[in-house]
Amino acid sequence: MTDAAHSGWRAGNPAGPLSGLGLFVVAATVIVDQATKILADTSLAYGEPLPLLPILTLFRVNNPGIAFSMFADSSAWLMTLVPIVVSAVVVGFWVRTHEGGRLAAAGFALILGGAIGNLIDRLRLGHVIDFLLLHIGDRSLFVFNIADVALTIGPALLLIVYLWPGGNRPAA
Repeated sequence: MTDAAHSGWRAGNPAGPLSGLGLFVVAATVIVDQATKILADTSLAYGEPLPLLPILTLFRVNNPGIAFSMFADSSAWLMTLVPIVVSAVVVGFWVRTHEGGRLAAAGFALILGGAIGNLIDRLRLGHVIDFLLLHIGDRSLFVFNIADVALTIGPALLLIVYLWPGGNRPAA
């Protein structure tokens, strides 16, 4: 794509949370996340690796914490409160943002959809289902799910929009 095409995705007001783009990306993220977690929960034996690619193995575990099982010993109410606060902050930034275009909207929506996907697990199960094990040889890096992918890609898109050269930063 040309610079003009790239900037077109980053130009203008981002579609808001209740826009077609916002609702579609949030809903698609939650639906794909929950469908894959249900499939993993019903099809994969707990803790039994099923190699998929040289660096990716299906490996279902229950994660009571947040990313990388941090705070796994924290109370359930705190682990439920974190995605609610993240969601509120993301929506707050999203509705106040007046630049970034569709790429920013997609980034905000992915973060919100990922937070909602993991929140649904916490409310329904008391933990998050993780089932994708990234590894290099015998060295495990981390186990994650589709919501976590969205929670990684969303901020990456926002970094591209607001920090990449030619982005929407005001001129100095």
